[in-house]
Amino acid sequence: MKFILPQLLFFVQNKTTRRNSVVLLKFFAFLFLIICIYSVLFHVLMMFEGRYYSWVTGFYWTMTVMSTLGFGDITFHSDLGLIFTIFVLISGVLFLLIILPFTFIQFFYAPWLEAQEKARTPRELPADTKDHVIITHVDPVTTRLIEHLSRQNIHYFIVTADVQEASVLLDQGYHVIIGEPDRHETYRRLQVDNAALVVITNDDLVSTNISFTIRQVSKDVPMVTNANHEHSIDILEFSGNISVYQFMKMLGESLSRRTLGVGRGTNIIGRFDDLLISELPAMYTSLSGKTLAQSGIRQATGVTVIGMMENGKFKTSSPDTVISPNTILMIAGSSRQLTVFDEQFALSYTQDPDKPQVLILGGGRVGQVAAATLEEHHINYRIIEKRTIKAETPVKDKIIVGDAADITTLKAAGIESAKTVIVTTHNDDMNIYLAFYCRQLRPDIQIISRSILERNVSKLHMAGADQVMSYASLGAGTIFQLLRPNEVSLLTEGLIFLNRKAGLQFAGKTIKNCGLREKTGFSIIAIRKDGRIQVSPEPETSIAEDDELIVIGTTENEKRFSRL
Repeated sequence: MKFILPQLLFFVQNKTTRRNSVVLLKFFAFLFLIICIYSVLFHVLMMFEGRYYSWVTGFYWTMTVMSTLGFGDITFHSDLGLIFTIFVLISGVLFLLIILPFTFIQFFYAPWLEAQEKARTPRELPADTKDHVIITHVDPVTTRLIEHLSRQNIHYFIVTADVQEASVLLDQGYHVIIGEPDRHETYRRLQVDNAALVVITNDDLVSTNISFTIRQVSKDVPMVTNANHEHSIDILEFSGNISVYQFMKMLGESLSRRTLGVGRGTNIIGRFDDLLISELPAMYTSLSGKTLAQSGIRQATGVTVIGMMENGKFKTSSPDTVISPNTILMIAGSSRQLTVFDEQFALSYTQDPDKPQVLILGGGRVGQVAAATLEEHHINYRIIEKRTIKAETPVKDKIIVGDAADITTLKAAGIESAKTVIVTTHNDDMNIYLAFYCRQLRPDIQIISRSILERNVSKLHMAGADQVMSYASLGAGTIFQLLRPNEVSLLTEGLIFLNRKAGLQFAGKTIKNCGLREKTGFSIIAIRKDGRIQVSPEPETSIAEDDELIVIGTTENEKRFSRL
């Protein structure tokens, strides 16, 4: 009854369905009238032939002829009767076999399906709903964000006006609310005043409209959005968004910061108060080929080697672990310790200043941002793009028009002498192809690639990319940090760090014998004691019950850590 009543109410309350129902009833009335007229004419013609039948027989004959069943037990003998039979048969085909099904589907069945879908998808939230996240658009960023929200048991709701889209999303397991994104009533029904965050990732025009709509309903709810164009930032900020990001620009900067020779040797990818998390490619450093014990990193600098990334997979390190040229060291320490580390283990290679050090495959927004960042650090580069693109100087002077999959174009751009290739096309299939192609041409080159979808990250690593930045993960991680700024910070792909109270289970034990790494795969990289953070604590450091442990590990092991 709970399912049927909303559908009946839909037919009663909706003007369109009421009008359709009236049309359908009129058609049935017309059809009944035609059947009655045919039944009367049947009796008249049978009387003309000298035969008499009951009224029920007249209706029976009319229905069998109009439905084309034609049992043949009652037939006319005269030509006039046969002509009448043909007329009834043709009109029956027209009305019962053609018009009736179409009318029924158009004016009843289709509205009934719509009512069924609307009854299945809620249109409002309970009044006591709070601390939820409202999402106005489904894209790779919000899809990835929903994964993080679900893992942390944070309620979210996607708002859409398209019933068909809502049905598809429901079938995929998402939480959906039907409503027009630019109507005030939609957000009142979504309890927007009690929401923890509204995520708006539509195009700039729609995002502006939605932002103003929400601000007319709630003055305080936090809103975050993505700006596709630079000139849209001020407008989106004025419309009430607390944070306006440019994920494409952030992606280009993140790719270029991982390039060999940009800034300091280590690249900071996370921060927790005084604790800095950094990564360093071992390529072209004195660490390559040594074991962790032979490198003497901790003794010389004080930083902690958290683990190593190879082919996109994080693995914990031991003193006997060998550092290969393709290894990316994940290290943690204070700013002073990282400065000492950079001085001790600086990059060492020679580069002809007249030859490009970096090749950027793809001259779109991401590629141009990456080029601008390299320009700031005075690194010689070339952009390969199929089409002629508009770009500001000095970027436009370093664009080579051609196909990056063509060996002649790559050689002309300097693939044989370059130290790094950055793949930035807006197509994951192309990025995988180019990463593999460049790896075959230059096994010793650093390859950094973007990925649109998170599921293609592992494929890019298999194809030969040393580092991969996912647009979806970057955007989702940035937004998620607004919700949990001090609890979960997303660093590089698949790697996170958390902070938790030690509790009785670890009280009185040392870092070395607490068994945290063996049980969960997470490593302790800092301890907060009495409000002060102890960065890179010694393995013999004792853990107290009230200590806050700051740990790092992979997303695959997060559930094991949370259970512990």
